Amino acid sequence: MDFHFALRYAAPMQFLDQIPWPILIIACATLGLAPFFPEPHIWEKLKMLFAGQLVKPLDIFDFLMHGAPFLVLFAKVLREATKAV
Repeated sequence: MDFHFALRYAAPMQFLDQIPWPILIIACATLGLAPFFPEPHIWEKLKMLFAGQLVKPLDIFDFLMHGAPFLVLFAKVLREATKAV
């Protein structure tokens, strides 16, 4: 394996390893789901995405902001699963 490739790959993975699970779960529960009523914002944006209505730049930014904690959580779960193997 190329040394430079290993350095580029290792740095983000080490950063991901340093994020505590409770902080990540709290981020998903608060930023990811807020506002909670009448429905979680990420759910509303997902429905818009699948309906083809997620076209405004503000809605796309909103979707990315509310979805970011879930993406990091997914990456951390994958990282933990691949470390065990």
